[in-house]
Amino acid sequence: MRKLALILLLSPMFLFAQKLGDVAPPVEPMTFPANTLGLDIMIGEGGFGLGGFYRRELSDELTGFVDFSISEVKDEREFEYIDYWGRIIVVGKQNRIFQIPFSVGLQYRLFKESLTENLRPYIALGVGPNLVVTTPFEKEFFSSFGSAKAQVALGGYAGIGANFGINKRNLLGLNVRYYYSHLFNGGVEGMKGVFRENLSGVYLTITLGTMY
Repeated sequence: MRKLALILLLSPMFLFAQKLGDVAPPVEPMTFPANTLGLDIMIGEGGFGLGGFYRRELSDELTGFVDFSISEVKDEREFEYIDYWGRIIVVGKQNRIFQIPFSVGLQYRLFKESLTENLRPYIALGVGPNLVVTTPFEKEFFSSFGSAKAQVALGGYAGIGANFGINKRNLLGLNVRYYYSHLFNGGVEGMKGVFRENLSGVYLTITLGTMY
């Protein structure tokens, strides 16, 4: 009788110990929608910029994209001050310079096997034409576009960043990009008498998008 009672008492303990020793089932990898359409908010040396993009997942680690943006380019020699009447003065500035790059490229996801889906770092590389627009600095900002001139440059960018969260509908990301463009027709005049054939800049970009 005592043996039977002891067996009945120890049986749940053995069963419990066996459950503790069981290997947990592997977590199924999370899949996100293949398409993303979104907006880039850019912060650079020349101020703020805006852009848009479309991304298409090609594999678990590779994503193709097309994007464009518009931002102002400033010369490192520019020095701004505000006069008595509140006007922004830049001594020696001839034109405002804006660049509108259109890029096609690839985005490669890093550390997919070792990081959770909540953090998805990547590197990106894009190339394409860049529309460079100049407007006279002496004219008011919006009215100066009536005298705008445009040239086409060849350029691209390299970037590193990450997407955050496990929401399968909304995309949130942050990245840093280095843009470079080369002009072939003598360059553009920003500061008076200074023509620039190469335009470059670093931008911190906040990415907002919708996945579908």
